[in-house]
Amino acid sequence: MVVAGVLLGFAWNAWSGRGLTLAGNAFIRPGEHLEEIDALEAKRRFDRGALFFDARPLDFYGLSHIPGARPFPENDFDAAFSRLEPLLKSRFDLVVYCTSLCDASHQVARRLRDKGIHAAILVDGLPAWTDAGHPVREGQEP
Repeated sequence: MVVAGVLLGFAWNAWSGRGLTLAGNAFIRPGEHLEEIDALEAKRRFDRGALFFDARPLDFYGLSHIPGARPFPENDFDAAFSRLEPLLKSRFDLVVYCTSLCDASHQVARRLRDKGIHAAILVDGLPAWTDAGHPVREGQEP
């Protein structure tokens, strides 16, 4: 009886046109346009010279990061933006990442967008990158 009720509830949700969204990205607001890319596309962009930004706190950057990535901690956005603004405005292929289930990359991309700078977001961040077998670097140097 409970199972039938649950199934009927899901069916009503799916076909009524008034149901709740049960899928999608919780980090993107309805109607918002942020570009998300997977690890394969991120690697293609990496190979073409895209500039990567690590939105995690600085301590995590030192543990491992995508080679060439610049630290851009979401919790210190204003200082990072001031330091990186000339670079941000001179490049057109930017990718921001953090970890999986992390909103920092979305926050950084959103704030960059508000400043007129487009950046794609690597979905599931550094774990997706490493799970795909792509290289990482340790230490504070990009």
